[in-house]
Amino acid sequence: MSAGVETDTAAFAMSEGELERVRADFPLLARPLPGGRRVVYLDSGATSQKPDPVLDAEQDFYIMRNAAVHRGAHQLAHEATVAFEEAREHVAAFIGAPSDELVWTSGATAAINLVAYAFSNATAGRGGQAAQRFALRPGDEIVVSEAEHHSNLVPWQELAARTGAVLRWFEVDEAGRIRVDQAGEVITDRTRIVAMTQVSNVTGAITPLAPIIARAHDVGALVLVDGCQSVPHLPVDVTEIGADFLVFSAHKMLGPTGIGALWARRELLEAMPPVTTGGSMVEVVRMTETTYAPPPQRFEAGTQAVAQAVAFGTAARYLGELGMRQVAEYERQLAVRLLEVIGGIEGVRIIGPTDPADRIAVVSFVVDGVHAHDVGQYLDDHGVLVRVGHHCAQPLHRKFGIAATSRASASIYTSFEDIDALGDALGRVRSFFGVDSHA
Repeated sequence: MSAGVETDTAAFAMSEGELERVRADFPLLARPLPGGRRVVYLDSGATSQKPDPVLDAEQDFYIMRNAAVHRGAHQLAHEATVAFEEAREHVAAFIGAPSDELVWTSGATAAINLVAYAFSNATAGRGGQAAQRFALRPGDEIVVSEAEHHSNLVPWQELAARTGAVLRWFEVDEAGRIRVDQAGEVITDRTRIVAMTQVSNVTGAITPLAPIIARAHDVGALVLVDGCQSVPHLPVDVTEIGADFLVFSAHKMLGPTGIGALWARRELLEAMPPVTTGGSMVEVVRMTETTYAPPPQRFEAGTQAVAQAVAFGTAARYLGELGMRQVAEYERQLAVRLLEVIGGIEGVRIIGPTDPADRIAVVSFVVDGVHAHDVGQYLDDHGVLVRVGHHCAQPLHRKFGIAATSRASASIYTSFEDIDALGDALGRVRSFFGVDSHA
C-alpha cells in the first residue's frame, strides 16, 4: 500500500450487527424504488449516501445558529463561527493535520484548480518573492498519470498552456496500475509539480506513492495527491504520506455536496498567492492596493458553505468513530466479494487489477456485446444502482481500448447481499439482450 495508508487491518472486521446499525443511519437505503424494489446502492465512488448525524448537523445549523462567520459581533455570529472552525478542526484531524493547514473549497476540483491557479499567479509575478517557488517557466514540467480523473488532468493542461510548461505523465500497466517504475524517467530536474491520484476511481488500484514522492522531492518538485477515493476508505495521514498538497471532497465521504478541502503544508500556504479575491480574505484594503489575510482565510474569499462545512466535520467524526482501520478492512472484504462475483460471470471482463491486494472496493467492468449504458439500465430496472460511462477518465479508458465501463463502488454501508444482488442481475444481462454466450 502507499505511504500514509495503514496496512495492519487484519484484526478489524464489521459484524453483521454492526453493519445493521450502520445501515440504519442511512435513511435513503430504506426508501423503496418503483415497484417496491429495495435500493442496492453501488455508486458510492460517485457520491456517498449521508447518515442521519450528518443530515441533522446541517439542518441544526440552519435552525439554531445560521449567521455569517468571522464577521458579526452578535451571539449567532459567534456560534456560527465556532461551529465553522470546529468543523475545520475535525476534518483536519481526520487526516492528521493541524487546522490552520486546511482550506475549505467547494470540492476537490476547486482545490486542484486553486493550486494550479496559484502557480499561474506566481508565474505572473503575484505574491512577491516568496511565491516565486511556484513560478513556472517555458520548459518546466508538470507530471500526472494516465489514470487521473479529468479534475486532476485538465487544470494542469491549462496551467501548461498559460505558462509554457510541458505536461508529462506516468503510463499505466495492463492491469491499470500506475507505472511507478517510470519515476526516474518521467520526473526530471525540470519537474516542478507532480499531481497523482492515491486511488483510481476506475480501477480501485492504490498507488504506491512513496517512490514517486521521494523522486519528486529529490529534484525539488512539489507533490499534490488526489485523495478523493482514498480518504473516505483508508486510514490516511498527511504526515506519513509526505506529500505537499492533498485534496478531497465531502460528498464522497458521507458528507454534503458543495464542500471539500485542500490540505497543504503551512509554509506553502503562507507563500502561495491568493486565487479568488474579495471579502473575508483581506487585511487592509486601499483604493490602489490590498494586503491579504494569513492562510487558510487567504484562500476563502466570500461567503463560505458554512452549514456544509459543519456537516462535513460531522461526517469526519462519524467515520473516525467507526475507525478507519475497521472501515478499510470491511471494505477490503467487499472488494474481494465484488471481484469474485463480477469475475465469475461469463462474458464479463473486469477493467483493472483482479488481485484484491492494494485496491479498494471499486470495480469497473464491461459486458461483452452489451453497451455499458444498456448494462446500467438493466441493472437499474432490478434496483441495482451503478455508474456507467468513462467516469471522467477518458485517457484511461482509451488506454484499454474502450469508450465506457460500468462501475460498482461500495462504502461502509454496503452489504454482501447488495453485491450478490448485483451478481444475480448482471448474470442475466447478456441473455436479456440476446447476446450469444459463445459469440
